[in-house]
Amino acid sequence: MAEFTRPKVPEGKTEYVTTTQKEITPGKFFVGYDTTWKTFQKEVPYSTPKKP
Repeated sequence: MAEFTRPKVPEGKTEYVTTTQKEITPGKFFVGYDTTWKTFQKEVPYSTPKKP
């Protein structure tokens, strides 16, 4: 049986997400991509509202 090979895929970049191809792990079947998300919401520390 021949060894499985797949073509190299370039890194995918958009404004909020980056997708990279993983290396082949023998004996495992999975989709071979890592997805890294960038934050697009700002977190503001909570402060108690003013009393009327």
